[in-house]
Amino acid sequence: TEEEKRQVHCEFRVSPLATKEQLVTTHDDHYVHRYLTGDMTESENRNIGFPWSLQHVNRSLSSVGGTVAAACAAWEEYLGRHEYLQNANTQQNTQTQPPLLNEKNKHLCWGAHVAGGTHHAFKDYGEGFCIFSDIAVAANVLLQRYSPSVQNNSSLAIHRILVIDLDVHQGNGNAALFASDDRVQTFSMHCSGNYFSKKEDSNLDVELPIGCGDETYLSSLNYWLKGIEQHQFEETLDNEKKDDTQTTGKRKQFDLIFFQSGVDISKEDRLGRLSVTQAGISKRNAMVFDFANRMESPLVICMGGGYPKGDNWSPTIDAHAGVYWEAHQYLSKKQ
Repeated sequence: TEEEKRQVHCEFRVSPLATKEQLVTTHDDHYVHRYLTGDMTESENRNIGFPWSLQHVNRSLSSVGGTVAAACAAWEEYLGRHEYLQNANTQQNTQTQPPLLNEKNKHLCWGAHVAGGTHHAFKDYGEGFCIFSDIAVAANVLLQRYSPSVQNNSSLAIHRILVIDLDVHQGNGNAALFASDDRVQTFSMHCSGNYFSKKEDSNLDVELPIGCGDETYLSSLNYWLKGIEQHQFEETLDNEKKDDTQTTGKRKQFDLIFFQSGVDISKEDRLGRLSVTQAGISKRNAMVFDFANRMESPLVICMGGGYPKGDNWSPTIDAHAGVYWEAHQYLSKKQ
C-alpha cells in the first residue's frame, strides 16, 4: 500500500565504543588518559557522580560512540541521497534509494542514539553524570571529517552545526566547549531554578520559570526557534575561505542539527521543577522536527535527563520512547 511504501525503515545497531582519537578532538588528552586508566581522584569521581570502574568506562565510550556513529550515518546518507539525485537521469545511477526520494525531502535522513546527551562534560573534567560530551565529540568529528578542506564540493561540506538542548538543565558543558568556535551554535532552553554548577554562556540561553507548563514552554520554544530561523549569519566564518556557495548566499544556515531531547521537563519528573505534560513534550518534539525540516538539515537525536518519582518508571520511559517513535512517524509522513 501507499502507507507501507512511506514507512521509514529503521535499523538498530549496537553503539560502537568511541576511540581516544575521537575523544581528543574535544577533551584534554591527559584527562582522557586518566579517566580511561582509572587515574581519577576521589573528588573528581564524586563530582561526576559515578565510582570509576571498567564497566563505566565502556558505558561512557559507548555513550559517545553511538552519537558519533548516528551523526556520521545521517550525513553519509545525506551525501548518498545527493549523489543519487544528481545522477538520477544518467546511466551512472546504480544505488538503491527510497522510491519517493526527491530534492524536497533528501535532507530527511536522521540519525538517533538511544543514549547520550551528556552535556555537562567539560574539556578536562566531568560533572552531573557526564564524563565526555557525546554531542561535542560528534560535532568535532563531523567538522574534521567533512570540512570544506576535505570535501571536493564545498556545498557538501559541513560548515555550521546547531545544538538544540531542551533538557531541563543548561547544556553548560557544550556551551563552554564551543564558546570560541562559531562553527557550532548552542541553544539551551532550561529551568531557571535548576543550576547545580556555574552557568555558562551558550550562543542562546533561554531560562524558564520554575513550575511553567505547556503554554509557556511551547510558546517560548516556538518564539526562539523562529528567531534562530530568521537569524542571518555572516557569510564567511573566520576560519573559512570564501567559495561560490558562500558568495552567492545559497548555503543553508545549519548543515546538521543535534537535538538533546531530555524529558526531565515533565511534571512527572523527580528533579525537573517544570510542569510540562506528556502531550506538551510531544508537541515540543514536533516543533523541533518541523524546525529541522524547514531548515533542510539532517537531524541527530540523543537522549537527555529523566528522573522517575519513586518506583514509577512508566512516565519517564514513555516520554523517552516517545521522542524516537514520534521521529519515526514524522519521517514516514513526510516521505
